[in-house]
Amino acid sequence: MSHLTEQHYPSVTEIVLSARALAAERPDLCALRQIGTSRAGRPLHLLTVGTAGRHVLVVAGAHANEPVGGPTVLHLAQRVVRERELRTGTRWSFLLCADPDGAALHRAAAPRSLLDYHRHFFRPAGPEQPEWAPSVLPAHAWPPETRALLGVIDELRPFLQVSLHGTDLGGSWVQLTRDIPGLAEPFAKSAAELHIPIETSTSDAAGWPVSGPGVHVMPDAGTDALFPSLPEDVTRSTWHHVHRYGGRTAIVEVPMWASDLVDDPAPHPAPHEALQLISRRLRSESLRVEAVLHETGLADAEERALPDGCAPLLRAARWALGLAPGLAEDWLRPPPRGATMTYVSSIDAFGRRLPLRAAAMLLRVLEEAEDEVAPRLERLVAHWCDAFEVHFRARWVPLEHQVEHQSRTVIAAARHARVEGD
Repeated sequence: MSHLTEQHYPSVTEIVLSARALAAERPDLCALRQIGTSRAGRPLHLLTVGTAGRHVLVVAGAHANEPVGGPTVLHLAQRVVRERELRTGTRWSFLLCADPDGAALHRAAAPRSLLDYHRHFFRPAGPEQPEWAPSVLPAHAWPPETRALLGVIDELRPFLQVSLHGTDLGGSWVQLTRDIPGLAEPFAKSAAELHIPIETSTSDAAGWPVSGPGVHVMPDAGTDALFPSLPEDVTRSTWHHVHRYGGRTAIVEVPMWASDLVDDPAPHPAPHEALQLISRRLRSESLRVEAVLHETGLADAEERALPDGCAPLLRAARWALGLAPGLAEDWLRPPPRGATMTYVSSIDAFGRRLPLRAAAMLLRVLEEAEDEVAPRLERLVAHWCDAFEVHFRARWVPLEHQVEHQSRTVIAAARHARVEGD
């Protein structure tokens, strides 16, 4: 599970410096500006390439633990500068990192293994995620990162917004707020050329319509959710804000480690029994992490009593654990007709990563506090990471392949969305 040491995700500072250098080199085409600040006062930067036409807005870094978006926006910006055809009638704007505070806490810049990735892991609680905050919070409570992103959408009125995401282990897929006819073919071709499996029935889009393998279209508002316990309303996220200007959003996911188990469309022979097992495991593993919370007194700890930087980690761990009971109940319901091997494998991965992430973030808090329970929790995190890797036969996707596949998909989405909108 190791890979070359040069497989390095650039930091936000490195991304901004590269964008600044590009803007200085080509001031005729590029402009870099600050569009807001984070809760901790970090700047939010927007790089625009092109001088005329309708806008494509590309958002990187919406989830702190998904760092591939940073190198992808740099790659895309450089390609748009080089290729005049991409700028014909189109301006490109790149939000370099939507959550720089979160990026500062997730420190796995060059993960050598799934364990190494989780030893430095951070993913904020749902209400603190810029894209998701409007789906779970009233407007007056939105974080400044959300307000900055919505402000840019209102200013640019893009015909397409693309949000760059990544999964730790699995395959690639696309979620669309409105269909983009023609996208599925170039998406599948790119994945095949780069040996990246397509997650044809991801748990993130369970029950959604599809326009091609791995390309999922969000259902209309009011449609019954397959996992009703999840608290968010996707139609209130920043993804849907572009609809008021006639636009649409594509969310492009690419894996760090790939597994062919999520690219198997064959019917599962016993999906209900498999999901019951996954449900029981999720309950059991979540309870083990909950027990550590109570043993260490962190279940009800006040944030001001924590070491510096630990409060977001503890909030995120508690939030992840809070999702587990409802999901365990959801997965006891009869699965959809024709549930595939991929569908069950995707839920299996979801069920493994939820308590693992909570445990990993809690471990960082305990280590910072020098708590004697930390070594025991560290062994548990290591065991779960090893089981995750072994079961899914994980293989590292070279960083250049992650970036290339995501970039190709963004460009294909822009071309086909432009044709659809003209």
